[in-house]
Amino acid sequence: MKQDIILAGVGGQGILSIAYVIDNAALADGLTFKQAEVHGMAQRGGAVQSHLRLADGTIWSDLIPKGQADLILSVEPLEALRYMDYLRPDGTVVTSSTPFKNIPDYPDVAQVLEAVRKAPRSVVVDAEKLAKEAGTVKAQNIVLLGAAAPVLILKEASLRATIDQLFRGRGLPILEANLKAFDLGRKAALGQ
Repeated sequence: MKQDIILAGVGGQGILSIAYVIDNAALADGLTFKQAEVHGMAQRGGAVQSHLRLADGTIWSDLIPKGQADLILSVEPLEALRYMDYLRPDGTVVTSSTPFKNIPDYPDVAQVLEAVRKAPRSVVVDAEKLAKEAGTVKAQNIVLLGAAAPVLILKEASLRATIDQLFRGRGLPILEANLKAFDLGRKAALGQ
């Protein structure tokens, strides 16, 4: 059993929090993982991406070859497109429909989403709207993690337990908002 995941977004969108939850859920499920990150100008809205590999055996390389990613999980639609050449022919793209316009010539959002939907399997959710519904716009990354949960090889209980571990120390309202964000994202993905 193995799964190769590209995590993508821009600085401040919580890519590393998604990685933390997946990594620790993998350990809880008895899997191993390797992760490689590129932060770029993350503090200034620059690109952030991570190669995240899960397996029930030895993982020999941190990096995912082009054409081999099972999943692209992106918090920003244009960043999802940036890594499409890594996707397997039967891979899945999970992304937010909400752009983060950090460049002056950001392309037309409708065209970006149309290109994302050309992937073999795509899940596009309005993460901003669902995060607000959950109680905090900062939980957009957890909405997308929830949207990806049905295609991850991890147990949902392990993902939820790690979200609990990550956010419990920040207070009960923050924890509850993130768990609700996860549930709303999952529900939105299953409804597509």
